[in-house]
This record gives sequence, C-alpha cells and structure tokens, in this order.
Amino acid sequence: MAAAYELDDLDRKILALLMENAKRPYTELGAKLFVSGGTIHVRMNKLIAAGVVKGQTLVVDHTKLGYDVSAFLGIYLKGSGLYNQAAEYLKGIQEIVSAHYTTGVYSIFARVVCRDTDHLRDVLQRIQAFEGIQRTETFISLEETIDRPIQVASPEELADLRSTDDPAKSARPGK
Repeated sequence: MAAAYELDDLDRKILALLMENAKRPYTELGAKLFVSGGTIHVRMNKLIAAGVVKGQTLVVDHTKLGYDVSAFLGIYLKGSGLYNQAAEYLKGIQEIVSAHYTTGVYSIFARVVCRDTDHLRDVLQRIQAFEGIQRTETFISLEETIDRPIQVASPEELADLRSTDDPAKSARPGK
C-alpha cells in the first residue's frame, strides 16, 4: 500500500481555494499565496499524481434540469457475496448518482435522482429486478442542507484566505 501523501501548508491552501472556486487561475492563486503560478501548477501536478486530486467536475443543479426528486435507498442483498455483481448492475442505472457498500442493516446505500415520483417508481423497479436484491427501503429527501467537500484548511486559515482578494493586504504565509 502506498504511503499517504502529506500535505504541507501551501498544498492545503491551494486545495482550500480551489474547492471554493475551481476556475481560479493558477496565477491568481500564486499571487494570493505569494508564490508563482508555475509553483501552483507543479504542486497541482504532484497532487494529481499522488491521487489527492482525482479530477475536476462540473456541478449541475439537477432541479434546473427537471430532476426534482432526490432519494436515498437502503438496499438489502440476499448475500454479501453478491456485492460485486450488484454494484456492476447498479452502475448501469444512470439515475443512481452514488452508491456505498456499508456496514449496518443495508448492504448498499445509494442516492438516486429522478424527475418525479413516477420516474422514481420506474427506477426502483429496475433496481429490484436484480435477482440478488432481497428488498429496498426508500427515503425521499425533502431538502439538501449541506453539500460540501471535506475541508483541508483550518477555519483560521480559511478566514485568512477569504479576508481579501488583494494579496498585498493578505497576511503572509507563516505569519
């Protein structure tokens, strides 16, 4: 097993700023953090190579596309040995946006996004068509309150980074 990549202060600050706005140019980040844009580029390449940064995604508000129902499914399998087959089957259902192999009462906990409850019923039927699924429990989300990445910078560092967009007024790193 590969050793965990150790983030230093600069890495954490780069990630914190990019998690708030991934479209920030490296030159802007460099100016804010008192390093060159080239340094930011090199650090990002190292973070990507180490697997810390796995990609960049576009976040879309599914409700604006007409997908108004978000639900969580607790999926019971007939046996734990069926997990890999079930996971492969579930990957083919595009409305499933995340799925987790879990401990506890469910074998798999999944999130689905659908247009309406009729669409949800259709998705549930497709999920339950897999022979290895014993049953499911559905929880419809009424409102998503929190959706954020894990933060790698301390609250104090974040406040410092957010305090100003003018690098001349920002506290220098290490102060």
